[in-house]
Amino acid sequence: MGTADRAPARWAWSCLRLATAAAIVAAIAVTLSASREAWATAAYADLGALWVNFFSYFTVLSNLAAAVVLTVGAVAVVRLRGAEPAWWSQVRICVAVYMGITGLVYNLLLRGIAVTGGGDTPEWPNEVLHVIGPLVLVLDWLFAPGRTPIAWKRIGVILAFPIVWTAYTLIRGSHVVDQVRGRPTWYPYPFLDPDNGGYLAVSGWVVLIAAAFAGVAALLIWSSRRW
Repeated sequence: MGTADRAPARWAWSCLRLATAAAIVAAIAVTLSASREAWATAAYADLGALWVNFFSYFTVLSNLAAAVVLTVGAVAVVRLRGAEPAWWSQVRICVAVYMGITGLVYNLLLRGIAVTGGGDTPEWPNEVLHVIGPLVLVLDWLFAPGRTPIAWKRIGVILAFPIVWTAYTLIRGSHVVDQVRGRPTWYPYPFLDPDNGGYLAVSGWVVLIAAAFAGVAALLIWSSRRW
């Protein structure tokens, strides 16, 4: 029996998962609170659209999913012995990929750019959502006990949500007014905004980031089968 399968190690992973989930929830709550204060101060007309905008960020969605997976996983890791159910490993790898890409894209392309719904927030929520959370989710997948091998054909399942989210974002963006910046369209990230180089540039970024998703997914699938 390996070290990672011993009870103390399982309890350690459980505590790490719970602590990270709590930090993620706190970071989202602080960011949302600051955004709501900014919206109220500015007296924006369409608050419903602002709420939908906030929860349309891939960062927010992936972190919410991570908080749920970490919380459930904190219980599962101390209750289960041996391999976890295959469906749960599939859920875990999906969220690990999404969080890994969240960290990579932010730190390579968006660091220093405001990617929230508006308002002033401390620096720590940003670091939790874009650095600590992604790092823990990837390490959790690589080293925590219980995962089962993922079939290569499951890479399509992993990529399904990012594809749907991208389509939703591009379609919705042209029909929503950016009240915070005073623009006729709203896109959560600059590289998805056609005003920044046109749809050809957006297509290039989409292909590049899709390749990154596929690459990270392939790496984590490989780790489940070989390591």
